[in-house]
Parts: sequence; C-alpha cells; structure tokens
Amino acid sequence: MKVAMAAAAFVPLAVAVLFSVSSAAASPIQWGKLDPHFYDHSCPQAQQIVASIVGKAHYQDPRMAASLLRLHFHDCFVKGCDASILLDSSGSIVSEKRSNPNRDSARGFEVIDEIKAALEAACPGTVSCADILALAARDSTVMTGGPGWIVPLGRRDARGASVQGSNNDIPAPNNTLPTIITKFKLQGLDIVDLVALLGSHTIGDSRCTSFRQRLYNQTGNGLPDITLDAPYAAALRLRCPRSGGDQNLFFLDPVTPFKFDNQYYKNILAYRGLLASDVVLLTGSPATGDLVKLYAANQDIFFQHFAQSMVKMGNISPLTGADGEIRKHCRRVNHN
Repeated sequence: MKVAMAAAAFVPLAVAVLFSVSSAAASPIQWGKLDPHFYDHSCPQAQQIVASIVGKAHYQDPRMAASLLRLHFHDCFVKGCDASILLDSSGSIVSEKRSNPNRDSARGFEVIDEIKAALEAACPGTVSCADILALAARDSTVMTGGPGWIVPLGRRDARGASVQGSNNDIPAPNNTLPTIITKFKLQGLDIVDLVALLGSHTIGDSRCTSFRQRLYNQTGNGLPDITLDAPYAAALRLRCPRSGGDQNLFFLDPVTPFKFDNQYYKNILAYRGLLASDVVLLTGSPATGDLVKLYAANQDIFFQHFAQSMVKMGNISPLTGADGEIRKHCRRVNHN
C-alpha cells in the first residue's frame, strides 16, 4: 500500500517534469512524414497517459527506464521504428524477442501493454505501439535526469517481424568499431549519432555473458583485455566467472547507475567501460575518441546531441499513411 501511494504521488511530478520540456529541446532535423502534433485532436491526452504509466513503472522498478529506452533502440534498428519488437510469435511470425540481442534481456513489455490498454480505453484504435515506444523512451530519459525532446508522431505498426534482422542489424557488445559504424550508417546515422546514442549506457545493466571474454580471453591468448582497468576487472570477475553466471547483471555505469548523465564517458576515459563496444569508442578511432572526450567534459553538449540523435533515430523508416496498422494489442497483429 505504501509503495502504491508513493508511486501515485510520484506520477504527477513525473508528468510535470516531462511537460516542462521546452521547444528548445526539439531537433533542427526535419520531421519527415511525422508530426509532433499528430494526436493533438484525435487523442490529446496521449502523451500524459504514457508519461503517467512510465513514471509509475520507473518508481516501482528503477531498471525499467533503461529497459524501455532499449526497446525503442532495438525496434528502430530492425525494419525501422514500427513496433515489430513487440510482436509475439504466432502463425508465420517469428518474434524478434527470440533473437540473440533480445533473448533473456529485452524487458518492459508489460509496461507497454499497460500503456496500450489505457490508450485504447481513452482513444480506441488511435495511438500506435510504435509511437508508444518512442514516447516511453523520451519519458524514461527525462525521468532519470536526462534531456527531453519533442517526439514526432504518426508512426504505424508493422504486420510482421524479422528475427534475422534483429540478429544481424543491432550492434553487438563485441562488434568492432568499423562494424558498429557500418550498422549505424545503414540506418542513416553518423558517428556523432553513434557516440551520443551509446551514451544511453549511462543507465541500465548488462549480463556477464556480454563481456566475459574481456575478463579472461579477449584476443584468444588467455589474457584479459588490456583496455579494461585491472582493479575494475578484478571486481567484475567476482560475479562473472569463467563459466556459469551468464545472466548475472552488472551496471553499465557503476558510478551513477540510475542517473542519466555523462558519467558513462568519464568511465570510458578511465578504461572502465563495461562492454568492448564501449571502450572502442575511445581506442578505435580519433573521431569517436574526440567525441567521448567532449561529452565527458561537457554534459550539456552530450544532452543536446543525444536528444537530436534520438529524434533522428526515431525517424528511421516509419510506416505512415495507409501502411501498416494501429494494433489493438501490441503483442499481435489485428487479424490474429
């Protein structure tokens, strides 16, 4: 009861914080076919409904903000921002939840279900699951202390999924920097977008299995990664053994794990980035290394670039107009 009362008290505050986001946070890039005012008449309370439920979920589970932000990333990198990641397997659909990047790690689907049910009650058949993901990602960032931005809206939902695309297109923790750059470039995202968006690792967790090789056998010589701070590596090995403990969770940013800030980049400069894909931003190229140093020194610039890059990522190949559908339930297409 106390938790419920505290959560209820938190929600209006979360909504107030969210809607204090000024138009100055809007990206200068073009909206494309999307429009921030898309639901102004058809469902004017949509953004407040999303923010209220995200706020409650964040209060009840501090990990949830990072999980919701990650869902939007993993959705947009596969066939565009079309909520394909939310579909369960059924009929001819093989769920993206089964892919290597998502299996045993993607979470937050129940929160999306709750948001969708509330929106269907208020505005039936109006707000897409894809737009819910985009709004929940923004709200999660704001509620953990990060920047806000104006979210362009009007996406529609896919009628299919691509587990192969999920396996191939989402950057992996052990990818080389050239591979990560290529995967971002294929989505129309540049190096600034790459380094800024990976700053989302300022919150959230990673599993032991995602970085174990750095602790024991980075290059096949039986030695730990030389770009990983030795005392930090020793601490990680206590809960990430050579075998077993695959699902043990570790903060991506152990200094301020639940605060959206620029500490992630400071960790990288100290060779305390958890994932191989984190540290290669510093060691892999002067261009990405300079951005790491810039963001570590200036949180305001990081916030500005992150907000702009989130809008840009949210504009990857959206379904609009008569394409796709507005799902009634985010886990399944309408005809099933």
